[in-house]
Amino acid sequence: MKHIIILGDGMADWPVKSLGDKTLLQYAKTPYMDMLARMGRNGRLQTVADGFHPGSEVANLSVLGYNLPKVYEGRGALEAASIGIDLKPGEMAMRCNLICIDGEVIKNHSSGHISTEEADVLIQYLQEELGSDKVCFHTGVSYRHLLVIKGGNKQLDCTPPHDVPLQPFRPLLVKPLQAEAEDTASLINELILKSQELLKNHPINQKRIADGKDPANSIWPWSPGYRPQMETLSDTFPGIKSGAVISAVDLIRGIGYYAGLRRLEVEGATGLYDTNYENKVAAALDALKKDDFVYLHIEASDEAGHEGDVDLKIKTIENLDSRAVGPIYEAVKDWDEPVAIAVLPDHPTPCELRTHTKDPIPFLIWYPGIEADSVQTYDEVAACEGSYGLLKEDEFMKTFMLANK
Repeated sequence: MKHIIILGDGMADWPVKSLGDKTLLQYAKTPYMDMLARMGRNGRLQTVADGFHPGSEVANLSVLGYNLPKVYEGRGALEAASIGIDLKPGEMAMRCNLICIDGEVIKNHSSGHISTEEADVLIQYLQEELGSDKVCFHTGVSYRHLLVIKGGNKQLDCTPPHDVPLQPFRPLLVKPLQAEAEDTASLINELILKSQELLKNHPINQKRIADGKDPANSIWPWSPGYRPQMETLSDTFPGIKSGAVISAVDLIRGIGYYAGLRRLEVEGATGLYDTNYENKVAAALDALKKDDFVYLHIEASDEAGHEGDVDLKIKTIENLDSRAVGPIYEAVKDWDEPVAIAVLPDHPTPCELRTHTKDPIPFLIWYPGIEADSVQTYDEVAACEGSYGLLKEDEFMKTFMLANK
């Protein structure tokens, strides 16, 4: 049996008063996810272990069954792998956002979703001005970039910028968690402040302001770590001899690298609401013909949640249903070799809060011949009645990969 996980990043949410106290999954029109929930089995998954921040790196590693205390090294090291940076011993990688600061306040974590082309000019400029034998900036995608510090100490208190929209930035600067990390914290904060001086009058930002767009006028490094020690999924699950990951997000592609999955490039994949669902689905179906396991990650709902846009997030959920889940189900339901489908988010990103939470997420599993439970719809409330109950750690992945047993 083949296996595909369709992950709608951040699509779980809280009840919304304007929607009659329904969650967005309850309110959205999702006939395919509801059908699979009705024909399959359901449950909830705790993707954020105690003591961990509800970041996408934590949640996606959990979905794939990894032991977080054993493998977690932050987001930067995973994204380094995705963009081809081979971290050496002693090299610390950090996600390095280009953010928009308005006065003393973090306006947003994405500089208005700056294009990769514009961002690359700024990152190269920062490397020329601030780079050294110890400090190196690398271009990623859109606002998501990489800072590598040789000899950096990862014992740092760093705040993810998407957690603190509209808050003053100075109280959120990096703090050392132990004395040995004081030099690293001071270096990073110095880079942040110097970047603001360098970027404020850069031609790219002057043009963005003239065009009514948010400038990328500061860096914001966070999530430090070293090269992770991860086993491949093939080493852990005998049913996965080969696999593929499809995502526009460097973080997920980096997880895929260490998990031993082929990372597929998809034209038009943006990580936003305008992503090319059709090309992603085509790539997923093609991969399923060759591989045992496919991880299809779609970021759109998470970005809508960070923007606090309820209507847009509903649209992204409905797009996931009609343009990804539905076409994949219709394509594989009659294959000679059966395909198991799982649908779930990695974490909630409530529009009210505009950041991630560690609440358990709903999941469904369907495959030909599965004995259905009593759940009739796919959402946070209905999943509480699912026959799988509340799973944690590697229980979801083990359950899913045993679907053909």
